Amino acid sequence: MNTLTCVEAPDHPATLIGSSEAEPAVPVDISDSINRRILEVSEDQIPGFEDDPIGKIALESGIEYPVVVERLRAMLQAGTIRRIRQTLLATNLADGALVAWQVPEERLHAAFDFMSHEDPFSGHVVIRTADPSTPGASYRLWTTVKAPRGYSVAKHCELLRESTGSLQFRVMPAKRVFVLGVGHIRRQNLVPGSKSEELAEARAPEVVDLTDLEWRVVMALKRELAPEEITHDVWRLRALEAELPLSMFVEVARGLDRKKVIGRFSTFLEHVKPLVSGQRVTRFNALFHWAVPDGMEIRAGREIGRHHILTHCYWREAGPEFRNVSIMAVVHGQEKDAVLSHKAAIDDHLQLTGIPVSYTNVFWGGRSEIKPSVISPLVYRDWLRARGVDPDALLDD
Repeated sequence: MNTLTCVEAPDHPATLIGSSEAEPAVPVDISDSINRRILEVSEDQIPGFEDDPIGKIALESGIEYPVVVERLRAMLQAGTIRRIRQTLLATNLADGALVAWQVPEERLHAAFDFMSHEDPFSGHVVIRTADPSTPGASYRLWTTVKAPRGYSVAKHCELLRESTGSLQFRVMPAKRVFVLGVGHIRRQNLVPGSKSEELAEARAPEVVDLTDLEWRVVMALKRELAPEEITHDVWRLRALEAELPLSMFVEVARGLDRKKVIGRFSTFLEHVKPLVSGQRVTRFNALFHWAVPDGMEIRAGREIGRHHILTHCYWREAGPEFRNVSIMAVVHGQEKDAVLSHKAAIDDHLQLTGIPVSYTNVFWGGRSEIKPSVISPLVYRDWLRARGVDPDALLDD
């Protein structure tokens, strides 16, 4: 019988899976050198659709294919990796927004639980804090919300407000996307100010129409992988699920990639809660705010988005509640001072490039839950009916 064995190392417990003579232990810690090489690629360096994404990870990491399969399965089973899946560019499949919620303090965690567990159309759910004297500090709950095509994000949020007892909310759709990735492992040792030579791309969300066949493939693609599905023919079972020959499934998926609705093949680490070893991938996450002059949002976003430390960067209109902030970005790190050093480097870069900032702030993340948002109109209508809500009442005007 295999058992879970933990062996103490000088700085951290090296967690292992499988400790019998027949099956040598497989390291599942993020500190293991082979795991790190795999994760540096697999977190967010496999863009678009790949016929064999596991093979691509092996190629780019320089780790032999069987070892990649073994390590990914072990890390997934141990909870080091919380999910492995093909991501979609949901901003091109459904209307969405970042939403800040003002919730009575005594209802804050109940509202968090509702968004996390009862609303499949809310993705990132985070309780954030800022200096109480700063604008918007009373908006403690932050979520991403997707409304399937044809439905209203604002109306959906009104439904959530009534269900959670929130006082009010601010909907902030993305006007441009400058950075969208994860890559916590490869970002851990970045020095403040590390940036690309080129300006970040400014991508405008553009919702596209899909055929019924394409939706069948999308729904099969996006579901997270089970450990046994991590192999060279990763899409074989998904093609069966979509009731399509594998060749047709792959052809449709490639077409979806050309339509720019495919994101990346990604391994998501449990980057907020402790891992089985007790390690944390990150300890601090911060949402940076900058207010720049009207007309300079794209230029500012492209300059800010050059910085390698950012996992997300958007142009969003936050309104007077937040002193008219227009650029938002997310940074994760092990030390709070290091996170602030990265922000200082970005602030200095904006000054050097002649982009004035009238206001800036940091909202620190605390309790959080991250899950993929459901984007299927069929699922949405069923969810509304189950709550006694007429789906037609939430159609976008």
